[in-house]
Amino acid sequence: MHSDIVDLRSFYASPLGQLAERSITMALSSIWASVPNERLVGLGYALPWLERFGADAERALAFMPATQGAVIWPSAGPSATALVFDEELPLVDSSVDRMLLIHSLEHTENPRETLNEVWRVLAPAGHVVIVVPNRRGVWARFEHTPFGTGRPYSRGQIAELLREANFTPAAWSDGLYFPPSQRRFMMRFQSLFESAGRRLWPIFSGVIAVSAQKRLYQGVPVAQRASRRVFVPVFSPQGATRLGRQIKEPSGLGVPGAQWR
Repeated sequence: MHSDIVDLRSFYASPLGQLAERSITMALSSIWASVPNERLVGLGYALPWLERFGADAERALAFMPATQGAVIWPSAGPSATALVFDEELPLVDSSVDRMLLIHSLEHTENPRETLNEVWRVLAPAGHVVIVVPNRRGVWARFEHTPFGTGRPYSRGQIAELLREANFTPAAWSDGLYFPPSQRRFMMRFQSLFESAGRRLWPIFSGVIAVSAQKRLYQGVPVAQRASRRVFVPVFSPQGATRLGRQIKEPSGLGVPGAQWR
């Protein structure tokens, strides 16, 4: 189940959320190669980073899962937000240059199907950038932040998922080395914890960020994937009795041997 859109907005509007956004931005900056006039799509809740990294993009779209909810973005101009089903994105094949997944993969019902759908919509030289909670980190153990919900991952698990979906991991990064404390005196040492964590305890970061490139070959599925949409049964009219059917009269209730049409 995805986090609620109201909870996500409230978190990133709080002082702790603003520090978390800054730390994730630093992690993404180290693996984000600038590509002018690219087509960028964010899946999950990627609004803070679409505004930072989508300035040079030809277009930037915010796809939000229907179970999460959506908000209007950007605040000025035509809306670029859409409610989507993460295993059936409303895009044609090879139509996107880069996809950014934040607060997405850890909540999906089937991560492999989601990555297969991302592979489908990415261009041949496209990249996917994923941010997920680190299963070894402290942030995955506290539910007062969005990183404490869903399924945390290790680097090995993310790398395996990407290879199964025909992606090649190209660059890795980490973020959120400071504790997820809402106390102001602890948040004052955020920069100190970040710099010390990168040197002393990098494996205990709060999130893992990875940039992966789409491979140009794709395995053919053996069986067709069953649709995950829910179909509601409705009443259907029964077929009419075939004309000309002969029904024999029961004995003793009429003329013996009589037939009805």
